[in-house]
Amino acid sequence: MQYLGFTLRNNLFVAPMAGITDRPFRMLCRRMGAGLAVSEMVTSNSLLYGSAKTRRRANHEGEPAPIAVQIAGADPAMLAEAARYNAKRGAQIIDINMGCPAKKVCNVMAGSALMQDEALVARILSAVVRAVPETPVTLKMRTGWNRAHKNALSIARIAEECGIRAIAIHGRTRADQYTGEAEYDTIAEVKSQVSIPVIANGDIDSPEKARHILNYTGADGLMIGRAAQGRPWIFREIEHFLATGTSLPSSKVSEIHAICRAHLADILAFYGEETGTKIARKHISWYTRGLAGSATFRHAMNQISDPKHQAAVVDEFFERLSEKSDILNCHAINKAETLRELAA
Repeated sequence: MQYLGFTLRNNLFVAPMAGITDRPFRMLCRRMGAGLAVSEMVTSNSLLYGSAKTRRRANHEGEPAPIAVQIAGADPAMLAEAARYNAKRGAQIIDINMGCPAKKVCNVMAGSALMQDEALVARILSAVVRAVPETPVTLKMRTGWNRAHKNALSIARIAEECGIRAIAIHGRTRADQYTGEAEYDTIAEVKSQVSIPVIANGDIDSPEKARHILNYTGADGLMIGRAAQGRPWIFREIEHFLATGTSLPSSKVSEIHAICRAHLADILAFYGEETGTKIARKHISWYTRGLAGSATFRHAMNQISDPKHQAAVVDEFFERLSEKSDILNCHAINKAETLRELAA
């Protein structure tokens, strides 16, 4: 796929997710078939550029091009400076966050809260585009502030006029958070009215759903977030299905085990043992979600602070599953069992 002057493997994008799409996760998803991975959002507040967290979020060492960095904020001048700062440090695409529904972001009129003020949106987009004339700028947004105020089309037109090169739209409003089902009519409408690429996002959790949304919206690509948590191979599954119309064989327990262990090693190398062990817990939980005995396993895992012990317990869990059968799709199990595990 040709996208903003770059040749991508395909039109499948990893959604930026705070606290999740760090460098280890982005690189894993790229290896598993994603065409592009956008970083978790970094602050536009220049006072925080020197913080360890911000530096780590801006660390793209070893990542394949193009490097896409998402910035967040509400002040046009600060966002422009953040764009320049990241472009000088290797960002090849700057993405502006107008999609995050989190209260701590929206309460300072950033993220999807910005969609309430279209005049401010225009000032922000113009300022950032002017700040980095050699770097393509993209926009991530929602369908609107709430269901009574869906203004994605209006903002998409503003974005195109301001020089934004592509738009990703999550099929929910800010008020919806992540509840209910995503809708794609708004995305289809935007796609039909603008000439820049439109990427569809929201509830894309299977190859069949991916094909349906592409056909329904006419979108240029798909952005996948929560469905990739603990299942980064969803990108190769979708890629294969879109190319051939057939499904890949179910993942083997041994392969999922290997992917999980390699991911944990990358997390530890990136964050260090103390922080890495804590961050690894949520990923381990996602890799084992819905599997027999995983509720008890997750509870025990959250008490472990030693990385070697953590790895040993992960090995024991997967090896026990492998003894029963190595042919197991961890995300196509009995629904009743899944509900019991998640409720435990």
